[in-house]
Amino acid sequence: MRALPAFAAALLTVSLALAGCSMGASDSQDMKADSAAKPATGQEGAGAAADEGKGEQLAEGGKKAEPDADAAKTHVIRTATLSVEVKSVTKALAEARSVALDAGGVIEDETTERVDDSYITSHVVLRVPEAEYDSVLTELAGTGKLLSRTANAKDVTEQVVDVNSRIATQRASVNRVRKLMDQAQDITDVVALESQLNTRQAELESLLAKQASLADRTTMATVTLDLSERAKEEKTDEDDGPGFLDALGGGWDAFVSVLRWIVVVLAAILPFVVALAVLFVLWRVFGVRLTALRARRTPVVEPAAAPAPSPSPDEDKDEGKQD
Repeated sequence: MRALPAFAAALLTVSLALAGCSMGASDSQDMKADSAAKPATGQEGAGAAADEGKGEQLAEGGKKAEPDADAAKTHVIRTATLSVEVKSVTKALAEARSVALDAGGVIEDETTERVDDSYITSHVVLRVPEAEYDSVLTELAGTGKLLSRTANAKDVTEQVVDVNSRIATQRASVNRVRKLMDQAQDITDVVALESQLNTRQAELESLLAKQASLADRTTMATVTLDLSERAKEEKTDEDDGPGFLDALGGGWDAFVSVLRWIVVVLAAILPFVVALAVLFVLWRVFGVRLTALRARRTPVVEPAAAPAPSPSPDEDKDEGKQD
């Protein structure tokens, strides 16, 4: 039972030691920059240290002031997607452009294409001020038949406040290093301070880019509009029935189809007809000659004369009476 409190006390001592090491490592970077200029500056280094303390106080004051000022405002990124079916995409697209421009927005992206030569579709991305976001959505949805609508609002107030605070601190750090560079006289100190300045300047530029991106997305809402129109086949419902021209066109199509099938059939049997014709010609040319030659080579056998019939006894009697 006594081993457990002893182990807990040892674990607490080790955690406190590690926390102290991490705090010391975080403060060592600024101490390196300060110690690089102190040997070469003397009393000027002391004045610089005093100025540095004032700069830190101002930085801390700015760091506290900016978040307090931004905390009063809510920063929201708004996006929406609309799908609308219209009678004419061209007219609806022109109306959408007019709505966005009148609201102070811009056309960020646009893609319009014709599908199967029957109808047109358009994909448009609009950027409008956040204050005009709701009114723009209402006007765009009223251009035709609303098929779908999706809206999203993301609160990024904490991100904006954090970025602004980090920018203020980073600017104060960059200014500190620049002052130390102005006071440094040794080339080694100048090189070390220049490396620190480049690193902190790069971090500051990255934070400024993030701040600009957040400002753009929170001040300008993004609206994606998909426009489509009905197919032309739906407009034939008003016709009562086929007319003369329709019947004529249908008959012509049927006639052309019949002729096409006749040509196909003739083309299919043409090789057989040609083959039979060739065989017939060969038979007429060579078959007749072969028959004639065979007839010449075969001898003609004449039939033998039949013997005269002998007269019957009755005929002899008749001849005797006549005599």
